[in-house]
Amino acid sequence: MDKTSFSSCNKGKPIRCKAAICRKAGEALVIEEIQVDPPQAYEVRIKIICTSLCHTDITYWKLTHGPRAKFPKILGHEAVGVVESIGEHVDGFKQGDVVLPVFYPQCEECKDCKSPKSNWCARFCDDFLSNTRRYGTSSRFKDSSGEIIHHHIYVSSFSEYTVVDIAHLVKISPEIPVHKAALLSCCVSTGVGAAWKVAGVEEGSTVAIFGLGAVGLAVAEGARLHGASKIIGVDLNPDKFEIG
Repeated sequence: MDKTSFSSCNKGKPIRCKAAICRKAGEALVIEEIQVDPPQAYEVRIKIICTSLCHTDITYWKLTHGPRAKFPKILGHEAVGVVESIGEHVDGFKQGDVVLPVFYPQCEECKDCKSPKSNWCARFCDDFLSNTRRYGTSSRFKDSSGEIIHHHIYVSSFSEYTVVDIAHLVKISPEIPVHKAALLSCCVSTGVGAAWKVAGVEEGSTVAIFGLGAVGLAVAEGARLHGASKIIGVDLNPDKFEIG
């Protein structure tokens, strides 16, 4: 599909589409038809092009206790999509933009968002329990019987359409392959950020990486880009020995 030539006749209206719903902790996801409401102010509705599975999704899928164990819900947060419609007060995004939803917020106005030393938004960082960033428990998802479906860390990409606050959205080049772009919102940013921001890898450093999954490989790439002279990969999985 041509990702840049996307249009919709559903602006301002609910959309009916398919989603993979987690009804109860640990149970298999069920493909159901759902209703996705229009975006509210500061929100964007996205058609998901590509999404992947992160271990964090599995962790939330297994949760049986605590305020985060809310079901039914739509999991998924590693994704790339196309803007279908926008709500009021949305600047910097338009219909047809290729975008990356990210679960860490950026208000772009607080001291931490403006600082190169932090990406932990002081305005939004403390709320991980709401369905929508600015509207609390208000949900944009309903099932065929009208029951509310909960969001998953402000993304919920296991759906053909989702609604995301602009604080969780980044516009990217349409030239980036979507199956690779989907990883940028979580494992790549986590791994590269660990090398650049947390460990502070410098030119000539020797780096040891324990665990060579998607995050570990992103750490390796981040270390390489910052000039590490030696990168040692460690993993107990025999299938990873050659990579190590």
